[in-house]
Amino acid sequence: MIQISNFQHKKVLVLGLAKSGVAASELLHQLGAFVTVNDSKPFDENPQAQELLKKGITVICGRHPEDLLDEGFELIVKNPGIPYSNPIIVDAINRGLPVITEVELAYLISEAPIIGITGTNGKTTTTTLIFEMLNNGQKQPLIAGNIGTVACGVAAEAKKENVIVTELSSFQLMGTIEFKPNIAILTNLYDAHLDYHGTFEEYAEAKFNITKNQDENDWLIYNASQEVVKKFADRSKAQKVPFNSNGRTEEGISADEETIYWMGKPYLSRLNIALPGKHNLENALAAIAACILYGCDKSAIEEVLKTFTGVRHRTQFVREWNGRKFYNDSKATNCLATKVALNAFQQPIILIAGGLDRGHSFEELRDSMQYVKAVVAYGQTGERFIEFAKSCGIEQTILAQDVEDAVVKAVPLSESGEVILLSPACASWDQYKSFEVRGDLFINAVMNL
Repeated sequence: MIQISNFQHKKVLVLGLAKSGVAASELLHQLGAFVTVNDSKPFDENPQAQELLKKGITVICGRHPEDLLDEGFELIVKNPGIPYSNPIIVDAINRGLPVITEVELAYLISEAPIIGITGTNGKTTTTTLIFEMLNNGQKQPLIAGNIGTVACGVAAEAKKENVIVTELSSFQLMGTIEFKPNIAILTNLYDAHLDYHGTFEEYAEAKFNITKNQDENDWLIYNASQEVVKKFADRSKAQKVPFNSNGRTEEGISADEETIYWMGKPYLSRLNIALPGKHNLENALAAIAACILYGCDKSAIEEVLKTFTGVRHRTQFVREWNGRKFYNDSKATNCLATKVALNAFQQPIILIAGGLDRGHSFEELRDSMQYVKAVVAYGQTGERFIEFAKSCGIEQTILAQDVEDAVVKAVPLSESGEVILLSPACASWDQYKSFEVRGDLFINAVMNL
């Protein structure tokens, strides 16, 4: 157990900077801790470290000294991206020092209840839906995670009347000690981040940490259609709310073709959901359940469902032009994400795909290409993706120079009532700094038609 209710005069090591390390360092410094920051980037190339030094925080940059832990630290806050195999982390654990991430720090100082969302896919959309619903219902939510402010920064400002809605990665949850959200959501589990975790089992255990400290006063909302998720849910001591998109159930929240049910009774029309696809229905079910448990009015929930068209770059509806609907799914940097996007539509699709060539096969997409009418491919994988499309029986294929050129070339291949979808199945780094830049250029090209 971490017994640090008061950080004043405690010696704390923050390992690794980026957004979470900076936020943790500044917060601990404000709380009166003696903070030392250690980051591998040289000081001259590290503006974040330079700013922290100006605030009176000790900074060690460019290396990780072997004797670093001999300074008598009482707590280590590590950047989530630093693996537990890091020599300093291994040494700290062997010495019995508590090693946490900024999410645990947020929990330790927060006055507000926490709704935590994790899973392989759907975290960002579910988190955003919950925030929008609670905000519409005057519940004073604060959003944290990859789409908002770092969790410990939000927790420092939160009051009892607020509620923190935070997206949680496996990196953040691995090594959790006391963290315990009032409401936990597990959207789904698929193979991911095995370069960090080593095995699927270790990855899944990290995700399960979202509920390991919950008790009968807490809630776990989970995907009942996945056996692996159900097995983890069975281990939780929290009250359980399963969600299921495969038909009406008497427990939890469920949906058939027309209706959403809460505890087996009709709650809302499924037609109210503006987001396309079964995966987004599941995201919506999890979000609705969380908001019901938190006391949100049905009208506030329903209004958001009718108007919410998606998180930026995640199957985001951009516009309808001459009867064609354009969707930006630039966040789809792998085949699994593109597969989910393709399965969301039941009308002809002109697919724009391609990007950084990591050598992976596109075969995983084959069963989801049934509605793809044409393919416009670009980037390092452009020619390979066109070869794959032709092997799927797709005759209309065009090679484009980039995303903007792809939009121009996709339009003549389409007709009214069809979908033009950017879902690259590849990372962006061969041509663009990030998937956000790629998605923004797609949006601009569509808006300029």
